[in-house]
Amino acid sequence: MTRDDIIKITKEQNINFLRLQFCDINGMMKNVAMPISQLEKALDGMMMFDGSSIDGFARIQESDMYLKPDYDSFTILSWRNKNGVAAARLICDVHMSDGTPFDGCPRITLKKTLAKAKEMGFTMNVGTEAEFFLFKMDEDGNPTTETNDKAGYFSLDPDDEGTNCRREIIETLESMGFEIEASHHEVAEGQHEINFKYADALTCADNTLTFKWVVKAVAKKYNLYATFMPKPIFGINGSGMHCNQSLFNLDGSNAFFDESGRLGLSEVAYQYIAGITKNARGFSAITNPLVNSYKRLVPGYEAPVYVAWSASNRSALVRIPASRGMGTRVEVRCPDPTCNPYLAFAMMLNSGLDGVANKMTPPKSIDVNIFAMTQDEKDEAGIASMPANLQEAMDELKANPIAKETLGTHIMEKYCMIKACEWDSFRTAVTDWEIKTYLEVQ
Repeated sequence: MTRDDIIKITKEQNINFLRLQFCDINGMMKNVAMPISQLEKALDGMMMFDGSSIDGFARIQESDMYLKPDYDSFTILSWRNKNGVAAARLICDVHMSDGTPFDGCPRITLKKTLAKAKEMGFTMNVGTEAEFFLFKMDEDGNPTTETNDKAGYFSLDPDDEGTNCRREIIETLESMGFEIEASHHEVAEGQHEINFKYADALTCADNTLTFKWVVKAVAKKYNLYATFMPKPIFGINGSGMHCNQSLFNLDGSNAFFDESGRLGLSEVAYQYIAGITKNARGFSAITNPLVNSYKRLVPGYEAPVYVAWSASNRSALVRIPASRGMGTRVEVRCPDPTCNPYLAFAMMLNSGLDGVANKMTPPKSIDVNIFAMTQDEKDEAGIASMPANLQEAMDELKANPIAKETLGTHIMEKYCMIKACEWDSFRTAVTDWEIKTYLEVQ
């Protein structure tokens, strides 16, 4: 997509408003809306905003920042069409007032890691599977945790608002250029999954943020609330975001595939797996960023609690799907959909590259149900557990050299500060569980 292409499309499609979107450190989409009269200024990267007002961005004395759009991200927002007047969006990188890239921009952080991979001879492809719940709204329009269906995994779609909502989400995504591969009802009541085609890591991160935005916007039309919260209801499965990832050689071949290799995997694939398993505890605070994330990562709900890998075992953190050839990939199952996809992909990629650069050997694959193993059996097999809570995850993050290298000083410091406040708020809160358990008996 070129500058002239965008100008031409906006005239032909009667686009009157443009959204410039970017991502903060927490993975929240931000945007500035402007009339189309400002299009050329926006395309030239001259739209300024106050970075000191964005959590984790700039200090007040260096607050002027610019949004530099990625022309290839230009998309018409089909659901914003009113009486023939349309809107569009561009995803942007954040730059400082002197024109240099901002070290605190997550999108730029991923770009830096992808540049490192390219120097090593690789590109990265990713496909995400972000699960979500649809909940009813109350009379005042506030979200509840009451699901709108009683269906289960792969249930035949009932004729209800949830199904109609999911159908419109798919139609909206397709109108925005997504290639939808499948959708289905997930294990828990009210839980859904929509799978779209993999892409290069940067595009996939853009798509993942856009996907979450569209899901929430469409759900609201049906008086439903869509949430990507990892564990909104006790006692049932939570929502994950499995990340299927592969390295490709610069000639376009899949670097993970070797027809003559054990399991059809190349040495690069095994080294990548080794890097992921070595650094998994260290990147957990990025892939699973909330206090609530660790309510999902517990045994008994199909969530990957244990640091292990397997070609067939879904209780392991890393699974190798059966597809081979161009479809050979590694599925990392711990991330949840509240993570910042730019930072999560950067951390997982650099962790895998750590294994490749240092020619690591992965631990022995675990091809039995880890949930059924005793602690002694897990200890004997060398199977570590993922962090049990956000504080433990943050300790691992701060101790991990790959994290410091990937995130850089600015994001590392700001992220740790934000999460320390979040943990302290949780640690000192008095919960309903405590009131019910202790108030009358103590």
